[in-house]
Amino acid sequence: MRVIGTAGHVDHGKSTLVEALTGTHPDRLKEEREREMTIDLGFAWMTLPSGEEVGIVDVPGHRDFIENMLSGVGGIDAALFVVAADEGVMPQTREHLAILDLLQIQGGIVALTKIDLIEDQDWLDLVEDDLRHLFSGTILAGSPIIRVSARTKDGLPALIDALVECLQDRPARPDLGRPRLPIDRVFSVAGFGTVVTGTLSDGRLRVGDDVEILPERLRGRIRGLQTHKRKEDVAIPGGRTAVNISGVNLDDIQRGDVVAHVSDYQPTQRIDVRFQLLSDASQSLGHNVEVKLFIGAAEIPARVRLLGKDMLNPGEEGWLQLELKQAVATIRGDRYILRRPSPGETLGGGIVVDPHPKGRHKRFAIGLIDQLESLAVGTPDEVMLQAVLALGAASVRDVVTRSSLEVEQANQAVKDLTGAGHLIWLEEKEGGISLESDLLVTSRTYYEQLANKMVNEVSSYHRTFRLRRGIPREELKSRLRLPTRLFNAVLRRLTKEGTLSEAGPLIFEPNHQIRFSPSQEKAVQELLAKFAAAPNSPPGVKEAQLEVGEELYNALIDLGLLTQVSNEVVFRTQDYEQMMSELQSLYKKQDLLTAAQVRDHFNTSRKYVLAFLEHLDQQGVTVREGDFRRLRTKR
Repeated sequence: MRVIGTAGHVDHGKSTLVEALTGTHPDRLKEEREREMTIDLGFAWMTLPSGEEVGIVDVPGHRDFIENMLSGVGGIDAALFVVAADEGVMPQTREHLAILDLLQIQGGIVALTKIDLIEDQDWLDLVEDDLRHLFSGTILAGSPIIRVSARTKDGLPALIDALVECLQDRPARPDLGRPRLPIDRVFSVAGFGTVVTGTLSDGRLRVGDDVEILPERLRGRIRGLQTHKRKEDVAIPGGRTAVNISGVNLDDIQRGDVVAHVSDYQPTQRIDVRFQLLSDASQSLGHNVEVKLFIGAAEIPARVRLLGKDMLNPGEEGWLQLELKQAVATIRGDRYILRRPSPGETLGGGIVVDPHPKGRHKRFAIGLIDQLESLAVGTPDEVMLQAVLALGAASVRDVVTRSSLEVEQANQAVKDLTGAGHLIWLEEKEGGISLESDLLVTSRTYYEQLANKMVNEVSSYHRTFRLRRGIPREELKSRLRLPTRLFNAVLRRLTKEGTLSEAGPLIFEPNHQIRFSPSQEKAVQELLAKFAAAPNSPPGVKEAQLEVGEELYNALIDLGLLTQVSNEVVFRTQDYEQMMSELQSLYKKQDLLTAAQVRDHFNTSRKYVLAFLEHLDQQGVTVREGDFRRLRTKR
């Protein structure tokens, strides 16, 4: 499940566009409706043409509410960046873009809204040119710009298509077995008690799980889970999730707290971070200044300790140690934003390198920066896993190349990740594997994503075509749009696991059975009776299809009750096998037989016997030599 976040200047139509896409207006507060602007986070969801549900987080655009925006944008998979055609680029347009860039939100679509207000097409072209210039060098560079009107619905189909394309190749959020849900809303439901919502990451939550609310370590148990108002027994990473927790009071929880399994995470009040000061920041960043830290859904006052420098100028990067006034649950690799408290201004952001430094660093200690640089690279296991996650599925050689690890480090990392189940080999080779091999490997998360897609497509096919044994292999491959090698590798693994089965060109679920309705069963028995009455001269293909319908006829072929030998001739399978047995007996008496001899033996017509014999030629059972045929095994 994916989550999209809106971004853009106030009154550029974000909430109205979300309502046009989903049918749900995300503004839930009375004041928001009255002022016609989003103050707090809003939520909605939609179903893409593929059937995938996508959550949408609608964030405020007004400068006064920018900090509420930061609480919701961190957990998104892609941005829906909204710019009104009648106003173009505005202050929050730039600020939201900078935030998306700092948080490294990978990918997005730009909606040029309110085009119904513009009659001059040249003006729209100019606005698009301004946007492409603005996006140059940012995460939105090259993103599609779709002209839409939420009022007239113009451009909405194209926008939905762009969303599908943006999301389809993105790997699912990794399941690291240590779930955490940054809380962005907390409320009470009569009869149920405390409910919190957020975007789940890093693992799964299940009904009945014992959890704790960090940083206060409040203990509770999951009473219920919902995704898009639908009850679930299990919530998966990446989804907008509502968690009903028993044993915890509503007043003890606040936005920014984190739901996690007991003892999975250790809160901290000091973190080492890599930081980039925005190039358009109003002033340089010095040591010991007060800031607001935005990480996950949390907003925490903090003090900056600038390491290795006296001053950081606009556009520069550097190292900070942040001293937090409140504890936070964070891990290495989390991205964050810093803002100046007063006057309010986004300063920049970066990535957490060490969430649990051993102590307070001496700012200019010898070797400190080298140590932080080394930490930023990560352990060999982390580097290798990131390389695999980035590539999706690739050869071992390509993964090792991307990781830039030394051979011994890479070899050990591969062993560690494989042993822990994070690395999955999609292909096998006798004699073991090597770091120079071209065998396909992938992360468990990406494999599960591909496997689920494949199984879901097969299940969908079964629901649509109930009288077919399975989906043709090539049709399944076309639907999934996977490279042949990757498709074959995933399918091979699923069939080996017993999740799917394969017979000839068909792929199907092992427990799938074709079942006839009473009327269909009656039609089948009547048709088979006609075959039984003339086993060697049965009804033709067209006659059989007219008798029961093409779909039911194909089901009889798939079930093995009928064997079609040509475009015109089909036999009941038991009759076909009897003819095969009798033909073998004839060949025991003489090595060569003519079609006429076979025809006379079966007392049938030339049409049937030629179709039967030519079918055996194609199957490699017989070989034709002039007017004669012999068994291929006979020499």
